[in-house]
Amino acid sequence: MITIIPTKPLAFKSSVITPLYITSNPQSSFSPFPFPFLSSPRLKFSHRRRSFQVQASSLVLPLLPFPIDQVLVPSEGKTLHLYEARYIALLEESLFQKNKLFVHFVLDPIGITGSSGEASFAARFGCLVIIEKVERLDIGALVEIRGVGRVKILELKQGQPYLTGEVEPLQDNVLHKMTEISSKISELKQTLHSLTILEIKLKAPGEAPLQTQTVSSLNWAEKQLPLDSITDFIPPVAERVSFVALQPISGASLSELAKLQREKLAAMDIRDTIERLDKSIELTKHNISMSAAKLAIQSLDKR
Repeated sequence: MITIIPTKPLAFKSSVITPLYITSNPQSSFSPFPFPFLSSPRLKFSHRRRSFQVQASSLVLPLLPFPIDQVLVPSEGKTLHLYEARYIALLEESLFQKNKLFVHFVLDPIGITGSSGEASFAARFGCLVIIEKVERLDIGALVEIRGVGRVKILELKQGQPYLTGEVEPLQDNVLHKMTEISSKISELKQTLHSLTILEIKLKAPGEAPLQTQTVSSLNWAEKQLPLDSITDFIPPVAERVSFVALQPISGASLSELAKLQREKLAAMDIRDTIERLDKSIELTKHNISMSAAKLAIQSLDKR
Protein backbone atom coordinates (compact mmCIF):
# COMPACT_ATOMS: atom_id res chain seq x y z
CA MET A 1 0.00 0.00 0.00
CA ILE A 2 1.31 3.43 -0.90
CA THR A 3 1.07 6.03 1.81
CA ILE A 4 2.35 9.58 2.25
CA ILE A 5 5.05 10.96 4.54
CA PRO A 6 6.61 14.42 4.90
CA THR A 7 10.09 15.55 4.07
CA LYS A 8 12.26 16.83 6.92
CA PRO A 9 10.75 19.99 8.44
CA LEU A 10 12.64 23.27 7.96
CA ALA A 11 12.40 26.45 10.04
CA PHE A 12 10.05 29.08 8.63
CA LYS A 13 8.18 32.03 10.05
CA SER A 14 5.44 31.75 7.46
CA SER A 15 2.30 29.64 7.70
CA VAL A 16 2.83 25.92 7.19
CA ILE A 17 1.31 23.27 5.02
CA THR A 18 2.31 19.63 4.62
CA PRO A 19 3.53 18.69 1.14
CA LEU A 20 3.30 15.01 0.35
CA TYR A 21 5.92 12.33 -0.22
CA ILE A 22 5.29 8.83 -1.53
CA THR A 23 6.68 5.74 0.18
CA SER A 24 5.84 2.08 0.41
CA ASN A 25 5.83 2.16 4.23
CA PRO A 26 2.22 2.03 5.49
CA GLN A 27 3.26 3.01 9.02
CA SER A 28 4.55 6.47 8.12
CA SER A 29 2.89 9.68 9.31
CA PHE A 30 2.79 13.44 8.78
CA SER A 31 4.68 16.30 10.38
CA PRO A 32 4.59 19.99 9.38
CA PHE A 33 6.54 21.17 6.35
CA PRO A 34 6.78 24.90 5.60
CA PHE A 35 5.15 26.49 2.64
CA PRO A 36 6.45 30.06 2.19
CA PHE A 37 3.63 31.39 0.02
CA LEU A 38 0.96 31.33 2.72
CA SER A 39 1.97 34.46 4.64
CA SER A 40 0.13 36.68 2.16
CA PRO A 41 -3.03 38.30 3.61
CA ARG A 42 -4.72 37.84 0.23
CA LEU A 43 -5.29 34.16 1.02
CA LYS A 44 -8.72 33.89 2.57
CA PHE A 45 -10.93 30.86 3.14
CA SER A 46 -14.69 30.77 2.80
CA HIS A 47 -16.52 28.00 4.65
CA ARG A 48 -19.17 27.84 1.93
CA ARG A 49 -18.74 25.14 -0.72
CA ARG A 50 -17.57 26.69 -3.97
CA SER A 51 -17.87 25.73 -7.61
CA PHE A 52 -14.71 25.78 -9.70
CA GLN A 53 -14.36 29.10 -11.48
CA VAL A 54 -13.83 29.24 -15.21
CA GLN A 55 -12.25 32.48 -16.50
CA ALA A 56 -11.45 32.21 -20.21
CA SER A 57 -8.76 29.50 -20.30
CA SER A 58 -8.17 29.35 -16.56
CA LEU A 59 -9.64 27.43 -13.63
CA VAL A 60 -9.54 27.85 -9.88
CA LEU A 61 -8.80 24.42 -8.39
CA PRO A 62 -7.52 22.77 -5.21
CA LEU A 63 -3.71 22.40 -5.18
CA LEU A 64 -1.83 19.49 -3.63
CA PRO A 65 1.95 20.09 -3.05
CA PHE A 66 4.69 17.44 -3.22
CA PRO A 67 8.51 17.48 -2.92
CA ILE A 68 10.56 18.01 -6.08
CA ASP A 69 11.32 14.28 -6.47
CA GLN A 70 7.62 13.43 -6.81
CA VAL A 71 6.68 15.17 -10.06
CA LEU A 72 3.64 13.68 -11.83
CA VAL A 73 3.48 13.67 -15.64
CA PRO A 74 0.40 13.52 -17.90
CA SER A 75 -0.95 9.95 -18.35
CA GLU A 76 0.82 8.76 -15.17
CA GLY A 77 -1.22 7.09 -12.45
CA LYS A 78 -0.55 7.35 -8.72
CA THR A 79 -2.23 6.12 -5.54
CA LEU A 80 -2.36 8.42 -2.51
CA HIS A 81 -3.32 7.63 1.07
CA LEU A 82 -4.95 10.81 2.34
CA TYR A 83 -5.89 10.99 5.99
CA GLU A 84 -5.06 14.44 7.38
CA ALA A 85 -8.18 16.61 7.80
CA ARG A 86 -7.12 19.33 5.34
CA TYR A 87 -6.50 16.78 2.58
CA ILE A 88 -9.75 14.96 3.24
CA ALA A 89 -11.44 18.36 2.85
CA LEU A 90 -9.58 18.86 -0.45
CA LEU A 91 -10.72 15.40 -1.59
CA GLU A 92 -14.36 16.08 -0.71
CA GLU A 93 -14.27 19.41 -2.56
CA SER A 94 -12.81 17.76 -5.67
CA LEU A 95 -15.33 14.90 -5.61
CA PHE A 96 -18.19 17.41 -5.33
CA GLN A 97 -17.24 18.95 -8.66
CA LYS A 98 -18.37 17.52 -12.01
CA ASN A 99 -14.97 16.43 -13.32
CA LYS A 100 -13.33 15.48 -9.97
CA LEU A 101 -10.18 17.51 -10.57
CA PHE A 102 -7.32 19.06 -8.61
CA VAL A 103 -3.72 20.09 -9.34
CA HIS A 104 -0.63 18.09 -8.34
CA PHE A 105 2.49 20.30 -8.15
CA VAL A 106 5.96 20.26 -6.61
CA LEU A 107 7.87 22.62 -4.35
CA ASP A 108 11.19 23.42 -6.00
CA PRO A 109 13.83 24.78 -3.55
CA ILE A 110 15.28 28.00 -4.97
CA GLY A 111 17.69 29.01 -2.20
CA ILE A 112 18.15 30.49 1.24
CA THR A 113 17.10 34.09 1.75
CA GLY A 114 17.95 36.69 4.39
CA SER A 115 20.08 36.55 7.52
CA SER A 116 17.52 34.25 9.18
CA GLY A 117 18.41 31.47 6.76
CA GLU A 118 14.83 30.88 5.61
CA ALA A 119 14.43 28.70 2.51
CA SER A 120 12.35 29.65 -0.51
CA PHE A 121 10.42 27.38 -2.86
CA ALA A 122 8.83 27.81 -6.27
CA ALA A 123 5.54 26.11 -7.18
CA ARG A 124 6.47 24.23 -10.35
CA PHE A 125 5.53 21.34 -12.62
CA GLY A 126 1.80 21.58 -12.10
CA CYS A 127 -0.24 18.70 -13.48
CA LEU A 128 -4.03 18.67 -13.67
CA VAL A 129 -5.25 15.33 -12.30
CA ILE A 130 -8.54 13.49 -12.37
CA ILE A 131 -9.67 11.28 -9.50
CA GLU A 132 -10.27 7.80 -10.90
CA LYS A 133 -11.18 5.84 -7.77
CA VAL A 134 -11.62 6.39 -4.03
CA GLU A 135 -11.55 3.66 -1.40
CA ARG A 136 -12.75 4.83 2.00
CA LEU A 137 -10.72 3.51 4.94
CA ASP A 138 -11.14 3.59 8.72
CA ILE A 139 -8.49 6.32 8.62
CA GLY A 140 -8.65 8.47 5.51
CA ALA A 141 -8.94 7.15 1.96
CA LEU A 142 -6.91 5.58 -0.84
CA VAL A 143 -7.21 7.82 -3.88
CA GLU A 144 -6.21 6.77 -7.40
CA ILE A 145 -5.36 9.76 -9.59
CA ARG A 146 -4.28 10.20 -13.21
CA GLY A 147 -2.31 13.07 -14.72
CA VAL A 148 -4.25 14.85 -17.49
CA GLY A 149 -2.10 17.76 -18.66
CA ARG A 150 0.42 20.36 -17.57
CA VAL A 151 -0.74 23.59 -15.97
CA LYS A 152 0.86 26.81 -14.77
CA ILE A 153 -0.15 28.17 -11.36
CA LEU A 154 -0.97 31.83 -11.94
CA GLU A 155 -2.07 32.90 -8.48
CA LEU A 156 -2.77 31.37 -5.08
CA LYS A 157 -6.35 32.07 -3.98
CA GLN A 158 -6.70 30.30 -0.64
CA GLY A 159 -4.35 28.99 2.04
CA GLN A 160 -6.57 27.21 4.56
CA PRO A 161 -7.62 24.52 5.15
CA TYR A 162 -5.96 23.59 1.85
CA LEU A 163 -4.50 25.49 -1.10
CA THR A 164 -6.47 26.64 -4.11
CA GLY A 165 -5.15 28.59 -7.05
CA GLU A 166 -5.87 29.86 -10.53
CA VAL A 167 -4.21 27.74 -13.22
CA GLU A 168 -3.94 27.84 -16.99
CA PRO A 169 -3.10 25.02 -19.43
CA LEU A 170 0.39 24.50 -20.84
CA GLN A 171 0.65 22.55 -24.08
CA ASP A 172 3.24 21.86 -26.74
CA ASN A 173 3.82 24.10 -29.71
CA VAL A 174 2.83 22.07 -32.79
CA LEU A 175 5.76 22.61 -35.17
CA HIS A 176 5.63 19.38 -37.20
CA LYS A 177 3.41 17.63 -39.71
CA MET A 178 1.09 15.00 -38.27
CA THR A 179 2.66 12.34 -40.50
CA GLU A 180 6.01 12.91 -38.78
CA ILE A 181 4.41 12.81 -35.33
CA SER A 182 2.43 9.67 -36.21
CA SER A 183 5.62 7.93 -37.35
CA LYS A 184 7.34 8.73 -34.04
CA ILE A 185 4.32 7.51 -32.07
CA SER A 186 4.35 4.20 -33.96
CA GLU A 187 8.06 3.77 -33.22
CA LEU A 188 7.51 4.53 -29.54
CA LYS A 189 4.61 2.08 -29.27
CA GLN A 190 6.69 -0.67 -30.88
CA THR A 191 9.54 -0.17 -28.42
CA LEU A 192 7.09 0.00 -25.51
CA HIS A 193 5.59 -3.32 -26.63
CA SER A 194 9.04 -4.93 -26.59
CA LEU A 195 9.69 -3.51 -23.13
CA THR A 196 6.34 -4.78 -21.83
CA ILE A 197 7.15 -8.34 -22.91
CA LEU A 198 10.42 -8.20 -20.97
CA GLU A 199 8.76 -6.62 -17.93
CA ILE A 200 6.18 -9.39 -17.70
CA LYS A 201 8.91 -12.03 -17.97
CA LEU A 202 10.85 -10.36 -15.16
CA LYS A 203 7.93 -10.52 -12.73
CA ALA A 204 7.38 -13.53 -10.54
CA PRO A 205 4.29 -15.46 -11.80
CA GLY A 206 2.36 -14.85 -8.57
CA GLU A 207 2.99 -11.11 -8.70
CA ALA A 208 2.56 -10.34 -12.38
CA PRO A 209 -0.32 -7.93 -13.06
CA LEU A 210 -2.34 -8.16 -16.24
CA GLN A 211 -0.62 -5.02 -17.50
CA THR A 212 2.36 -2.89 -16.59
CA GLN A 213 2.18 0.77 -15.58
CA THR A 214 3.33 1.73 -19.06
CA VAL A 215 0.53 -0.20 -20.78
CA SER A 216 -2.03 1.30 -18.41
CA SER A 217 -0.77 4.82 -19.19
CA LEU A 218 -0.76 4.18 -22.94
CA ASN A 219 -4.32 2.86 -22.90
CA TRP A 220 -5.44 5.94 -20.98
CA ALA A 221 -3.52 8.38 -23.19
CA GLU A 222 -5.14 7.06 -26.38
CA LYS A 223 -8.75 7.02 -25.22
CA GLN A 224 -11.35 9.76 -25.57
CA LEU A 225 -11.46 11.70 -22.31
CA PRO A 226 -14.92 12.53 -20.89
CA LEU A 227 -13.94 16.06 -19.89
CA ASP A 228 -15.85 18.17 -22.40
CA SER A 229 -16.16 21.21 -20.15
CA ILE A 230 -12.38 21.70 -19.87
CA THR A 231 -11.22 20.96 -23.42
CA ASP A 232 -8.56 23.70 -23.25
CA PHE A 233 -6.81 21.70 -20.52
CA ILE A 234 -6.71 18.37 -22.40
CA PRO A 235 -3.53 17.93 -24.48
CA PRO A 236 -3.70 16.28 -27.91
CA VAL A 237 -3.31 12.49 -27.99
CA ALA A 238 0.23 12.76 -29.40
CA GLU A 239 1.33 14.92 -26.49
CA ARG A 240 -0.24 12.57 -23.93
CA VAL A 241 1.41 9.54 -25.53
CA SER A 242 4.80 11.28 -25.50
CA PHE A 243 4.79 11.07 -21.67
CA VAL A 244 3.84 7.37 -21.47
CA ALA A 245 7.40 6.00 -21.35
CA LEU A 246 8.14 7.96 -18.16
CA GLN A 247 7.00 5.16 -15.85
CA PRO A 248 9.00 3.01 -13.41
CA ILE A 249 9.73 -0.45 -14.79
CA SER A 250 9.91 -3.82 -13.07
CA GLY A 251 12.87 -4.24 -10.75
CA ALA A 252 14.08 -0.64 -11.07
CA SER A 253 16.91 0.24 -8.69
CA LEU A 254 17.03 3.42 -6.59
CA SER A 255 19.53 4.96 -9.00
CA GLU A 256 17.27 4.10 -11.95
CA LEU A 257 14.27 5.66 -10.20
CA ALA A 258 16.33 8.79 -9.50
CA LYS A 259 17.29 8.95 -13.19
CA LEU A 260 13.62 8.58 -14.13
CA GLN A 261 12.73 11.56 -11.94
CA ARG A 262 15.29 13.68 -13.80
CA GLU A 263 13.82 12.53 -17.11
CA LYS A 264 10.32 13.47 -15.93
CA LEU A 265 11.42 16.95 -14.86
CA ALA A 266 13.04 17.51 -18.25
CA ALA A 267 9.98 16.20 -20.10
CA MET A 268 7.67 18.60 -18.25
CA ASP A 269 9.76 21.55 -19.52
CA ILE A 270 9.84 20.43 -23.17
CA ARG A 271 7.36 22.24 -25.42
CA ASP A 272 7.96 20.18 -28.59
CA THR A 273 6.13 16.85 -28.99
CA ILE A 274 8.67 15.37 -31.42
CA GLU A 275 11.55 16.19 -29.07
CA ARG A 276 9.78 14.47 -26.16
CA LEU A 277 8.88 11.45 -28.33
CA ASP A 278 12.54 11.11 -29.37
CA LYS A 279 13.67 11.22 -25.75
CA SER A 280 10.96 8.71 -24.77
CA ILE A 281 12.09 6.31 -27.52
CA GLU A 282 15.69 6.65 -26.32
CA LEU A 283 14.64 6.02 -22.71
CA THR A 284 12.55 2.99 -23.68
CA LYS A 285 15.41 1.45 -25.68
CA HIS A 286 17.68 1.94 -22.67
CA ASN A 287 15.10 0.25 -20.44
CA ILE A 288 14.87 -2.65 -22.90
CA SER A 289 18.64 -3.18 -22.66
CA MET A 290 18.56 -3.02 -18.87
CA SER A 291 15.57 -5.38 -18.61
CA ALA A 292 17.14 -7.86 -21.02
CA ALA A 293 20.32 -7.92 -18.93
CA LYS A 294 18.31 -8.45 -15.72
CA LEU A 295 16.33 -11.24 -17.36
CA ALA A 296 19.56 -12.96 -18.43
CA ILE A 297 20.91 -12.78 -14.88
CA GLN A 298 17.58 -14.06 -13.55
CA SER A 299 17.77 -17.02 -15.91
CA LEU A 300 21.31 -17.86 -14.75
CA ASP A 301 20.24 -17.70 -11.09
CA LYS A 302 17.50 -20.28 -11.71
CA ARG A 303 19.92 -22.86 -13.10
